[in-house]
Order: sequence, then C-alpha cells, then structure tokens
Amino acid sequence: MEYRDPTFETLVRSIVFQQLSGTVARVILSRLHGALPEERITPEAILKLRIPKMRKLGLSGAKTEYIRDLARQTQAGVVRFEELPEAPDEDVIAALTRVKGIGVWTAQMFLIFALRRPDVLPVGDLGVRKAIQQAYSLEELPKPGKMEELAVPWRPYCSAASWYLWRSLDGIAEI
Repeated sequence: MEYRDPTFETLVRSIVFQQLSGTVARVILSRLHGALPEERITPEAILKLRIPKMRKLGLSGAKTEYIRDLARQTQAGVVRFEELPEAPDEDVIAALTRVKGIGVWTAQMFLIFALRRPDVLPVGDLGVRKAIQQAYSLEELPKPGKMEELAVPWRPYCSAASWYLWRSLDGIAEI
C-alpha cells in the first residue's frame, strides 16, 4: 500500500483525485502545487488563491468549493489534523464529513492510506464490492450488510483485505 501523511495536503489530494483518472488528477495537482508559494498546499495558500485561478488549473467549480471549504474549516479549527491520529475511526469520519465534498468513502480512504488504520472496510467502494462479487461468485454486487458478514474472518485486518481485493481486479498476477 502507498501511504501518505495525515495532513491537509493529503485530503486536498483526495478531493482532486475524486472521479478522475490518475493521470488527469496528477496534472491538476501538479498545477495546483505550482500556483502556490513554495509549492506547498496549506489552508492559507489555498484561501489566497483566487477562485478563477483555481478553475484555470483544471479544478471543477465543485472541487474548488470543496477544497476552499476544507481550508476554511481547517483554519477555523473545525478540522484538526493534529488530533486525527489519536481519534477513533468514527470520530475521524464525523470530523471529515463535515466538510463539503468529503463523504464517508473519502474519510475511509484517509483512515486507510493516511492514518494507516488496519480494520477499515469501505463498503461503499465499487472496486471492493466488485472484487467481493467475483471472489465469492455472487450474482449481484454485495450490499453493505453482506460485505460486513463476509468480512468477519478478515477482522481486524479489513484494510489489508480491501487492498488485496482492489489488486485482484488488476488481473491475474504472473509469477
């Protein structure tokens, strides 16, 4: 798994990558870095960047609004990144989903890839759902309850299981 630091910048990165190909998202993120002082993504730098400039970088109107809301809430102390590593998963999800554009899925990805939590099962993730469907020869995509039931033996390592499920969709590995 590729981990990131549990920071404001990591969450901005997650917003930029939402519903985009990795290639396109990396270009936009690179442009965003280049438009900021010292190429650092901070709440202060984001709020100084004008909205039309953010749009010219390739950010949609919605993503621009989400990133700016995250910056405002971080500056106001509503989201406290320094407290998240010690907070229970449910509290992290509650804190992050207060921000426009950050849903449970994004919060769960932050738990897995930034906070390195070992037992997160992203039941809303289409890739995990498809992989479970394939692995268990299910006729339909599993619903959250079914996923939780199947994941009982994976506990307390659902994050690792999810990673393997995502990788299983990459095709058959050659040895």
